[in-house]
Amino acid sequence: MDKQKTSPRGTYRQQKGFALIITLSVLAIVIALTGVLIGYLDVARKEASATKALVQANLYFADVKQILGKFKDKKALYNTLYLTPVPLQSEDGRFSLVLQCHPLDNGVNINWLADENSVKMQAHYAAAQKVFDYLAEKYALANPLRLEEMLLHAIHGTEEGQSRFVRKNGIISYQQFMQILSRYQFETDDKAVGRVPWKDYFVFHSAGKRPEENLIAGDFVSTALLAALFEIDPALLKEEWAASEGALKLLLQAHGIPFDKHLFASKFSERAGCEVHYMYEGQRFAFAFKDQEGEVNEFEFFRE
Repeated sequence: MDKQKTSPRGTYRQQKGFALIITLSVLAIVIALTGVLIGYLDVARKEASATKALVQANLYFADVKQILGKFKDKKALYNTLYLTPVPLQSEDGRFSLVLQCHPLDNGVNINWLADENSVKMQAHYAAAQKVFDYLAEKYALANPLRLEEMLLHAIHGTEEGQSRFVRKNGIISYQQFMQILSRYQFETDDKAVGRVPWKDYFVFHSAGKRPEENLIAGDFVSTALLAALFEIDPALLKEEWAASEGALKLLLQAHGIPFDKHLFASKFSERAGCEVHYMYEGQRFAFAFKDQEGEVNEFEFFRE
């Protein structure tokens, strides 16, 4: 009897399933994290019961920062948190919060649009330009050339009113990017720009000084970005893609696409962005922070 042949896609499905089993094996870390956080944060809640939400957020941030600092296996921790938010609740059920994280580099850096003349950053520029052109066509932007011009002015710091900090670092936050979009929409009356899910494709922070510091965490990108970069049918990606460690290499192998080590990270990077969502006096609040190479900082508080 003839042996059945295993297709590349079948092999990919088997390997993807194995990756998911590995992911489930680290759920014990989430359970441990949940227990520790509940203990710390329940105490913080009682001590801050008469304070404002911002003070409460600072207490929570201090505790979360201390807890994350104690975790030695950051790779296992964040590979789990990248896949699923962790809900935390006190024993009396009156207090809860949700912790969720993502790689800081799980998209194309918007600042790479300015690297057309950099020999070492050609792969990065090509990716940024390809995604921008893809979105301009998909969402029928009225004047994409004008929008790109405004973005390049912001990245180079040639806009009027730009601070020295912005001139040095380019587009460094999503809020700054949204301000540019608002000016563009006001100037062109292009309502389509507001329908683009920019966060599914781009990240908005200063780029690294060297090419090796500018790598996409490809194992945790959106299916939307994969479709734009590799021209894979989005419907097919919904069936094939499951974010996990090593997922991108397996996907590209199944489709006969080479893995670009100059553009995508081959190993885990301790560059995470996290958000904690919670309720205070019937209103929803959240705070965000970053964990980069062992330093937890850049606290940002906001109302949802």
